[in-house]
Amino acid sequence: MAIYPYQIFATVTETKTYYRAAERLNITPSAVSHAIAQLERELGFPLFIRNRNGSTLTPNAQQILPYVREILNAESRLHQEIDNINGLVRGTLRIGAFSSASVQWLPTILQQFRRHYPEITIQLIQGSLNDIAEKLRHGQLDIGFTALPVDSQLVTYPLILDTLYTVAPKDFRPKNTQFVTEFDLRDKTFILQESDYDRATKATLDQYKVTSNSLTYTIDDPSIIAMVESGLGFGILPALSLTSFPDYHDKVNVYAFDQDVFRTLVVATPKTQSSSPIVKAMLTQIFTFLHAQYPNDLLWTN
Repeated sequence: MAIYPYQIFATVTETKTYYRAAERLNITPSAVSHAIAQLERELGFPLFIRNRNGSTLTPNAQQILPYVREILNAESRLHQEIDNINGLVRGTLRIGAFSSASVQWLPTILQQFRRHYPEITIQLIQGSLNDIAEKLRHGQLDIGFTALPVDSQLVTYPLILDTLYTVAPKDFRPKNTQFVTEFDLRDKTFILQESDYDRATKATLDQYKVTSNSLTYTIDDPSIIAMVESGLGFGILPALSLTSFPDYHDKVNVYAFDQDVFRTLVVATPKTQSSSPIVKAMLTQIFTFLHAQYPNDLLWTN
C-alpha cells in the first residue's frame, strides 16, 4: 500500500476536517475524500465520522493511528538517512515548545540551525507542557521542550531547574519581606493559565494548601501579570517566563517561596526518532545554545 494515503489520514486526524487537511497538503478536498475512501476500502472499515463539527476518528481508526504514525515516521527517517548517505541534509523537523521556550530560546536556536541546514523545513508547534509531552509520545513531534515527568519511551535531556515565584500586587509584602510562606498565601486568590495547573504549579499550590476554589484562570502569562497588577489576585510564574517581561518589577512584586519549588525543563525526542540525522543535528544546536546561555546551570552534559 502506498504511503501517501496514510499521510492524508494522519493529516485529517490532526486538522479535524477534510478541507483543512487539503489546505495543509496543497491538494483539493475531493482528493482527500477520494484517498480516504480508497484507504477505507483497502482496510475494510470506516476511518472517520463526519458531521457539521468536522471529522472524528472511528474506534477502529483510533486503534490503527499509532501504527500509521510509526510508518510515516519510519519513512521520514529513511529519506533522511538516504540524504545523509548522499551528503545531503534536508527534510522536515517537527518541534514543539511551551510559550516561554518559544520566546526565549527558539528564535536564536532556529536562526543558527538554518545557517547550517537551509534545506530543512521547520514545523513549530506551541502548546502546554502536557500538550508537547503527549504529542511526543504519539510520534507527532520529533523534538519537544517540556518538563519532567515524561513517558519512559521518550529520550530526554535535562536542561535547567526553572524556579517558580509568587507574583503579587505592588501593595503586598510578605511577613518577613523576603519570601512567602503558607501563612502569607492563606485565603489568597491565584490567577493561572488553566493548561498550567498541573505538574510543578499544582504541586506547589498543593504544598502551600491553596485549594482549587481559590483559583481563577486566564489566557496567558501577560494576562496574569496584568490581572495581578490590577489587584485581582496572585500568580505563579517560573523564572523563564518572567524574563519575557523585563519591566515586571514596575508592575508587580515577585517573591520566592520559603521552600525550593521548581520545574525540571527537558528537551525530549521519541526513541524511534532519536537516531535521525536531522534530530541529532538539532539536539547539537540546542545544546550549543543552552550551554552558552547557562554555562554553570545546564544539567545536560554532552
